Amino acid sequence: MILQSPWSATTTKTVSVCSLTDVMSEQLAKQLDEESNAFPDFPDVSVVLDVGEALDTDSDLMLAQMLQMQFDKEFDTQLRTEEKKFNGDSKLSISFENYRMVHPYEDSVSSEDEVDWQDTPHDPYKADKPMTTPRKGFTGKGKNITTKHDEVVCGRKNTSRMDNFAPEVNVGDGLGMDLKLSNQVYNSLKQHCYSEQRRSSRLHEKKEHSTAEQAVDPKTRLLMYKMVNAGVLENINGCISTGKESVVFHAAGGSMEDKAVPNECVLKVFKTTLNEFKNRDKYIKDDYRFKDRFSKLNPRKVIRLWAEKEMHNLARMKNADIPCPEVVVLKKHILVMSFIGKDHVPAPKLKDAMLSSEDMKKAYYQVLHVSSDVQLWLYMECNLVHADLSEYNMLWHEGKVWLIDVSQSIEPTHPHGLEFLFRDCRNVSTFFQKGGVSETMNPYELFNVVSGLELTGDSEADFLVQIEALEKRNEDHVQRRGKKTYASSTSDGGPPLLHDEDD
Repeated sequence: MILQSPWSATTTKTVSVCSLTDVMSEQLAKQLDEESNAFPDFPDVSVVLDVGEALDTDSDLMLAQMLQMQFDKEFDTQLRTEEKKFNGDSKLSISFENYRMVHPYEDSVSSEDEVDWQDTPHDPYKADKPMTTPRKGFTGKGKNITTKHDEVVCGRKNTSRMDNFAPEVNVGDGLGMDLKLSNQVYNSLKQHCYSEQRRSSRLHEKKEHSTAEQAVDPKTRLLMYKMVNAGVLENINGCISTGKESVVFHAAGGSMEDKAVPNECVLKVFKTTLNEFKNRDKYIKDDYRFKDRFSKLNPRKVIRLWAEKEMHNLARMKNADIPCPEVVVLKKHILVMSFIGKDHVPAPKLKDAMLSSEDMKKAYYQVLHVSSDVQLWLYMECNLVHADLSEYNMLWHEGKVWLIDVSQSIEPTHPHGLEFLFRDCRNVSTFFQKGGVSETMNPYELFNVVSGLELTGDSEADFLVQIEALEKRNEDHVQRRGKKTYASSTSDGGPPLLHDEDD
């Protein structure tokens, strides 16, 4: 090629010829160089990853894995920073471990980069469970065959089954110790755990469904609410007395269609547990008024019969004009009665009342009820034996003695009637002798006068022996005669009473 200049003479210059491929590759190289200069320099990848040894970076897959690993490490670091920032100093922390990108980092010296086994579902220190037997029932071949009945296999399998026991049963690390339980031992442990669970359930249910001291179970509370909603009671106040058989609450009286309700009432809630008063049957099973019904009741229903028994005894005493609470209504094991006291203050018990000598003497004669003969007040008027007569069951109100707690009262024809009568005479005589009443008779004289017997004895033990012998003789006499009885209604509207044909 010849180049000509307009200002000079013509000259000749030879230019080297190159191919199109060389030109294109050179331009591409310049372009790539310019693009690379537009970004900041990054450190060497091999230095950042710190892989320790020179790895083969010719493979694109290896480069991609290394870059992904570096990205995951940076993501995990940022995630831990966010976790610390989110939790702060709170005692309750939230873990972001489930969002971490877990990789088996090599040459990791940081404890933060290691995965804690407690944060994973796999416990490296937990013993492996025994191998299960295939469905065919055996493993191996020939002489090495092992059936599902093998002693070692069954022992380990029984040990692993202990993990299925209730959480409150501490079974220990039997698998870690390679413990082998026989079928007999495992079945005994299983039955024991089952029995303990049932016992715990019964205790829990009994606690929830029994009337405890100064508290009522949900069913009893519902009955009390129904009385208030029906208008029988205006409201129910607090507890005023507790005992081995019942809890007594104060309440404001309401109104009923068939009878008047006192302004102040008491709710006697009989306890629905027999723990504190287990000998109820001694007072009720031999009472001919309830004998047939008692044999058909379970222990829990005996409580209702016990409340009904007190209602009938109070009704009989009220008809005889003996000072006692007046029955308002009976609902299952809740007995509503009139309140003995005034302005929410209950009348004091005879043992707590501060009585003068004249009042004490007046109370003594009132209990004995002096007439043509000296008779026990309750025994004469109502043909009943209190069976628990003492200063604890007598109240002093409006200048006279009021009798309460007559649920255990029985008739003199009861097989243990004389024994209970002597106990009442002893309690009455002892209390009034300590109270300074000089006219008080001793228990033996009082018992003979009341019962009409003429027993003698130098001591209480001798006296009781004669009473028991007399009761036994009377019981045998009745059984030999085989008396027939007939039913008649009671004046208090109670259950049928049984009388002998000789009366």
